[in-house]
Amino acid sequence: MKNKVIEVQNVQISISKQELDDYICITDIAKAKSGDSRCADIVKNWLRNRNTLEFLGTWEKIYNSDFKVVEFDHFKAEAGLHTFVLSAAEWINKTNAIGLYVKRGKYGGTYAHKDIAFEFASAISPVFKLYLIKEFQRLKEEENNSEQKEWDAKRFLSKNNYLIQTDAVKKYLLPQMNYRENLQWLAYAEEADILNVALFGFTAKAWREANPELAKKNNVRDFATINELTVLSNLESHNAQMLREGKEKEERFKILQEIAEYQLNVLNAAEEIKMIESDGALSEV
Repeated sequence: MKNKVIEVQNVQISISKQELDDYICITDIAKAKSGDSRCADIVKNWLRNRNTLEFLGTWEKIYNSDFKVVEFDHFKAEAGLHTFVLSAAEWINKTNAIGLYVKRGKYGGTYAHKDIAFEFASAISPVFKLYLIKEFQRLKEEENNSEQKEWDAKRFLSKNNYLIQTDAVKKYLLPQMNYRENLQWLAYAEEADILNVALFGFTAKAWREANPELAKKNNVRDFATINELTVLSNLESHNAQMLREGKEKEERFKILQEIAEYQLNVLNAAEEIKMIESDGALSEV
């Protein structure tokens, strides 16, 4: 995903959206103190500080089940010694940390989860940290507004073209094989495809093979109606719960298929009733 850039007190700071959360380039933040020349050194000096290590280690213990505590304790024991030096790459490799990552090339530098990045900003300048938080919040508000507008647009199109969309999907997007009866695919399926078949009736690969031109820029979920997207979100929650309960794939698939069929029927019926009522109201006018 393309990085976003915010400007804080004339300093350009890159923000990267990762699976866990937003990560902010602390190498960029360091420029607020030294310009471009000593950014890497400032990050290294911050990492070798005992208070920093305590903060990083606590954060990892909370959010990272694979964090290597023994290696962390080793670093913590050496912190404060004149000979102790620690780079971000070494911290990540030795402790299996996820709160930091290092990127090369364009937008390169050391990136930190926003919690950690704000802590680093405090060490650089409390005033700079306040402006950083303000600009970061402004960015998130813009993103939320943009996502809401996109959602509203999709909902509007879906509501007004529901029957046309549904008919079109069934005419030219459906692969030939019946994946709900032939379950050979299930043994090797990823969780996303278990949901796809439960809801749509086919795997993502089968859809791509049936629609090679569309698949160049889209996936099957891009053509889903608002009702299907709603059911898909519910299926993800149900599936996550069943995974925690240790249910096998075949059992989960059957349950998800039943849920998808029931919920989609309910939502589609409600949508058609609304459209009939809306048409009746317009005819009265």
